[in-house]
Amino acid sequence: MSSTLNSNESISSSNKKIIVLGSGPNRIGQGIEFDYCCVHGLLAIKECGYEAIMMNCNPETVSTDFDMADKLYFEPVYWEHLWEIIELEKPEGIIVQLGGQTALKLAKRLHERGIKIIGTSFDSMDIAEDRGRFSDLLKELDIPYPEYGTAYTADEAIEVANKVGYPVLVRPSYVLGGQRMRIVINDEEVESAVISLLKHIPDNKILIDHFLDRCQEAEVDAIFDGENFHVMGVMEHIEPAGIHSGDSNAVLPAFNLTPLVITTMEYYSEKIARALNIKGLINIQFAIKNDKVFVIEANPRASRTTPFIAKAYGIPYLNIATKIMLGANKLTDFKMENKLDGYAIKEPVFSFDKFPGVNKELGPEMKSTGEAIRFIKDLRDPYFRTLYKERSMNLSR
Repeated sequence: MSSTLNSNESISSSNKKIIVLGSGPNRIGQGIEFDYCCVHGLLAIKECGYEAIMMNCNPETVSTDFDMADKLYFEPVYWEHLWEIIELEKPEGIIVQLGGQTALKLAKRLHERGIKIIGTSFDSMDIAEDRGRFSDLLKELDIPYPEYGTAYTADEAIEVANKVGYPVLVRPSYVLGGQRMRIVINDEEVESAVISLLKHIPDNKILIDHFLDRCQEAEVDAIFDGENFHVMGVMEHIEPAGIHSGDSNAVLPAFNLTPLVITTMEYYSEKIARALNIKGLINIQFAIKNDKVFVIEANPRASRTTPFIAKAYGIPYLNIATKIMLGANKLTDFKMENKLDGYAIKEPVFSFDKFPGVNKELGPEMKSTGEAIRFIKDLRDPYFRTLYKERSMNLSR
């Protein structure tokens, strides 16, 4: 009996290996979009001559198909399981950029154990994920951002909120899908939001931003190889700022932003990518008020919109980005022309019919369970006109 329990059916080869971390079970904040990223990452790893090892525990995804990776570990994406696999396989490195926030959260443990993270370093990821450190970086780069402060207690949070001015956005660091983010308008609401946040996420640093009300929101997805910068897509959200990007209808390319605003967004994106020494993917979200561009946040990984852009333009961006992370190629090795006959709209998919008791009001905490893509030939399309009319009504309130 004991010999059976101690046996190991996984035989490690002498090949050079790369482990890809998946996003685990589908849930609000991350799902099938990151499976697309992982699948194309695995194919790129094989093309570069490495043994591709997948770690994920979702039977509904393609990344866990028996013939997708050279080896699959169908295990929960937790540190204890990952460390056992690393000890056995001794990989060249781990890719955390393709599995959403779940994979990214393990970067600190990997860094502490001296395990190579393929692509962007842990410290650069930490700057982008730590709201306070990221805002400090933006200040150094002279890039506009909402006024902010950090706190660890409700009393400190109230003091910061009064300093930056209401309304404010209360949010923690390293969270998935805007978890526990709240827009609040007075001291009582700040206190309530902070107490609730610390109850569910103890010891988390709390960031309090001034909330830019009634402004447009847009985002940029890009790839940086250490020298060259490529914008995969600029998307303009239909809904105003304050609605989580995962719950917004996003239009590719941007349809109502001035050329100056778009150029400014791209300029800020490249400046941030260079400062963070990104190697691979980055997603940056912006708020635009009175034609002034503010940076809200940066995600040093594949975003849920990366597959959307890749499908809309018909360019294998995840394959390209993975080869950049591995150091196998530079951006100049690829031909990438972002052409689209008309526009593509990312539509959020909600499952409120299956959860009738859930509050359907949208806000900074994500509630959609997926996304779809809709192509339109021009802005006279009835579907788009209906969406844009609703946006105009929201902005005028």
